Amino acid sequence: MDMKKLSHHIMRALFVGLLVLAFVGIKTQPPFTSSPATASSEPMASKRVQPTDFVYKGAFRLPGGDDPPLTFAYGGNAMTFNPDGDPSNRDAYPGSLFIMGHERLAYGDLPNGSQVAEVSIPVPATSSNSENLPKAQFIQDFHDVTAGFFTQVEEIPKVGMQYLNHPATGPKIHLAWGQHLQSDRIATHAWFNPTLAKPNLQGVWFIGNQDLYSVNGYLFDIPTAWADAHVGGRYLATGRFRDGGQGGMGPTLFAYRPWLPDGSAPPSGTNLSEVTLLLYENVYNTDKIVRCLKGYQHADEWEGGAWITTPSGKSAVLFSGNKATGAKNWYGYLNAENPEKPCVQSESVGEFRVCITADGRDCPPEDLKGCTAYATERGWWASRFDAQFILYDPADLAQVAAGKKKPWEPQPYASVSIEKYLYLNPTGIEKEMIGSGPQRRYKIGPAAYDRENGLLYVLEWFADGAKPVVHVWKIL
Repeated sequence: MDMKKLSHHIMRALFVGLLVLAFVGIKTQPPFTSSPATASSEPMASKRVQPTDFVYKGAFRLPGGDDPPLTFAYGGNAMTFNPDGDPSNRDAYPGSLFIMGHERLAYGDLPNGSQVAEVSIPVPATSSNSENLPKAQFIQDFHDVTAGFFTQVEEIPKVGMQYLNHPATGPKIHLAWGQHLQSDRIATHAWFNPTLAKPNLQGVWFIGNQDLYSVNGYLFDIPTAWADAHVGGRYLATGRFRDGGQGGMGPTLFAYRPWLPDGSAPPSGTNLSEVTLLLYENVYNTDKIVRCLKGYQHADEWEGGAWITTPSGKSAVLFSGNKATGAKNWYGYLNAENPEKPCVQSESVGEFRVCITADGRDCPPEDLKGCTAYATERGWWASRFDAQFILYDPADLAQVAAGKKKPWEPQPYASVSIEKYLYLNPTGIEKEMIGSGPQRRYKIGPAAYDRENGLLYVLEWFADGAKPVVHVWKIL
């Protein structure tokens, strides 16, 4: 395997150093003309989406070859739904998807990676073999929409995208961009045109003065009525989960709006005004597992999100990812001789808590001796991972926006296991990087949502060779 093709899904198991980010003086965003976030003190009544409302419809493959950078192989870092795409399609799966291809590689190895293409949405199907799934078609081929931007953050990029056709700006694809390890204060957000050959990227901006490990991993839209009522017309939600608890011990979420009152882009370097909706404690403040997601482990992975509203009037804020569900999680390696036994990086013992039980205690001393069976790359591991959706009540987030709840108080009211629908690396590639069996990491990634039709699209990484496949659920 050519190591230059490795994506962030398999490369990002790097040393988790506790970095201290220094803030620098930068421009601030002019004030909004809309009402402040605290204008509505009571949460909107919500009828919550339940796990039984998820109806699996099937999956489909992505088009194209395998040669980087013009390929989805080792890609799928970001995805968004375009309700205005593929207008000639008249089936039950309208619109299109913008998906990011093979990511950039640092040190000049693939500086034009992370290109974006637009694909059609075929009617999904179910099959035990991913090769038998229907295949999408290109609507727009790959284009390097970020050429000249984010060149300082190319080592294992973290990216989110959201298509939004707002009257103030017209159609734009909003973008969040970071990298696995970030020691510099570098702006994270931008937008570009959905005509990929003429992207005209505008930005780049900060999300307030928030920690970069909390803002640049996923991006989705907020329903207009909710945003107007609770967050002063901020129609985009962004956040990130950074393994090891560096951005927060659970998924984060901030509401923002990146355009000025006249619909134009703010100057580069602007601190965009944000409203915090979800922010748990982080390891810079404490090494204890407190003020966190219930059941939190440092090896968790929350890679995508969507604000669900359904035609039937239900709602939820969804995060997609891989939940560490085993008895222990540790920084080091998978132990090939005994996957239930931690294999810590012994050099890090004493520097930080390298092995923690599921209930937040330190592992016993015998678990801190390391091992010799280094079958996988270094990173945060757990004795088990499960692909899940977790669901939050928007009413809880409204309470945070109004100052009536602390940002670490909301907890998921339900979770949805999707393990039975996944292909789980059928060709067995890169097992030494991503693991296998119960310790398989990086199973699912970004999510995208068709609000009008109640359709949820989620990428499963390494399901079609090195390419992802797109799974589809109807939300009742």
